[in-house]
Amino acid sequence: MVMEASAAGGAAVAPWELVGPEEQLFVLITGANSGIGLGTGQRLIDEFLATRSLKAHLILIPTTRSASKSLAAIQALRAHAELAAKTSTSLRSRAGEGYRWEDATRRIHVLSLSLDLCDLPGVYAFAARLVGGTVSNPEGLEGEYLRNVRIPRLDTVIFNAAYGGWSGCNYPLACWKILSQGLVQAVTYPTFKNSLATCILNEQQSYGYPEKPLLGEVFCACVFGHYILAHQLLPLLSRRSTSESRGRIVWSSSIEAIREVYNPDDMQCFLKPAAYESAKRLTDIIALTYSLPSVRPFSGPFLSMDEESGGDAAEKPVPPKMYVTHPGVVASTLFPVPWFLFWAYELALVIARWIGSPWHPVDGYRGAASAAWLTLQDQAALDEVQADRVKWGSSCNRHLESTVKKTEVEGWGWEGKPETDETIAADTAKGLLHKSVGRRLGTKNVTKEMLIEFEVEGARAWQGMERLRHQWAKIIKLDKN
Repeated sequence: MVMEASAAGGAAVAPWELVGPEEQLFVLITGANSGIGLGTGQRLIDEFLATRSLKAHLILIPTTRSASKSLAAIQALRAHAELAAKTSTSLRSRAGEGYRWEDATRRIHVLSLSLDLCDLPGVYAFAARLVGGTVSNPEGLEGEYLRNVRIPRLDTVIFNAAYGGWSGCNYPLACWKILSQGLVQAVTYPTFKNSLATCILNEQQSYGYPEKPLLGEVFCACVFGHYILAHQLLPLLSRRSTSESRGRIVWSSSIEAIREVYNPDDMQCFLKPAAYESAKRLTDIIALTYSLPSVRPFSGPFLSMDEESGGDAAEKPVPPKMYVTHPGVVASTLFPVPWFLFWAYELALVIARWIGSPWHPVDGYRGAASAAWLTLQDQAALDEVQADRVKWGSSCNRHLESTVKKTEVEGWGWEGKPETDETIAADTAKGLLHKSVGRRLGTKNVTKEMLIEFEVEGARAWQGMERLRHQWAKIIKLDKN
């Protein structure tokens, strides 16, 4: 079914326009053709159909790096929606007699677009099309074909796309870590990956960047490309009043984002080969500190519409909120093991979960629990638990029951509050969700002094990110001229 263009502005009448805005949910997911990104889309479909109104429409906007990958993502998500609609007992029970699974699938729409986060002019162009133009699915689809449709707003953007930058594993060191620290610690916080020095995008002719300022590939793919995208999408993420549900920027971090991997004097990690872990630590810092007093002079302008992003800040003065998640430990092709050893790697993760680790969902669907939860929760519920001050991890027990768990961040703790052995022991969460379960060996309880240092580090990181954003905005503007 092709959406026909309407008379006004050449935009097509989208199928979700048959219901009011309160019955629509728009979610953009970067890097969504496989792994955790695809799992996030699948999990959102399941939980949306199970919990939302029988009239509500879910509009998923998964991004990939090519039209062929977008087609594959659309087909996979459509197939999952059909399976969910056919097999969901809760959906059938809620709908009552006369339930037709086809009606449920008609409320799930997938619009996949190509996006290379290292191509900054492309990021600006992508956002401009989404904000002020019309977008279409790639050619080659059967069934519903979304052509020249407008996206009126975004409820959540999930920044999942990443690039690892590893060459392999140090297997003798891996064995030693398992023997000396135990399997769970070794495969939760692996220190045996062989990291490559980050590539410099300025040296890749395909991007056509000037010699300065330097731009690291891993930093750009994991953090900076998303950072630019978030600012440029503000017209879709900002709101007219606080009575509207806030737009949400959900960053995907890593449980490996420990303090020692990040050097504030080397934000892009040019000086040592640990760019992925460094980028994820930076993600934690900017996401958890954005609302703190000393950071607001830098984060405030970033979250306000301006000449670069377009839109009228006076018309939509309520900015989106930021949240940070991580998927736990998932058997991902990002991890640098050869295909013939992948089974052993996956088995090690399953065993870690079986012997009591809370951090091993293993597959992308269960690893998507935290991102899906943040997307679908009511804003009041998130505000009540101050969700933007917590790093939410995907947790899974040996019975394959997945949920969300607060994650300790070095220098920040679990909620940006000082902790002692007594306060940790007094945590009311039960079982695997207790604060004491899944901690990294040697992590120190956070103190007031450490929290002050974390805020200072946050202000410095935000200042550096804003400086870099303005530098590249000028470069790209000059290139256009």
